[in-house]
Amino acid sequence: MANDKVIHLNDPATFDEETKDGYALVDFWAGWCAPCLALAPTIDSLADKFNGQIKICKVDVDSNQDSAAKFGVRGIPFIALLKDGKLIDSVTGNDPARVQALAEMAVN
Repeated sequence: MANDKVIHLNDPATFDEETKDGYALVDFWAGWCAPCLALAPTIDSLADKFNGQIKICKVDVDSNQDSAAKFGVRGIPFIALLKDGKLIDSVTGNDPARVQALAEMAVN
């Protein structure tokens, strides 16, 4: 179930534009990745909870390898907290509590 508040980014056009100002939580994922799919409801929930406070984004690593390489993504899901396009912190793996903590860092 997709959430229309989640911003789907593409290399480099929308990625750079959407993440250059303010906070963005970016989920690097792939459709074949079971842990990524299991984390998707958490990402959707965060998009609802923090709507207007932080951008919640998704990047398909199969289609957007440049962005994944830029942030050194070696395993997915990889969730990055960016501020003004720069990496602040990240979580690798399906860990909903840590992902939520990343989002809360941006609004607290």
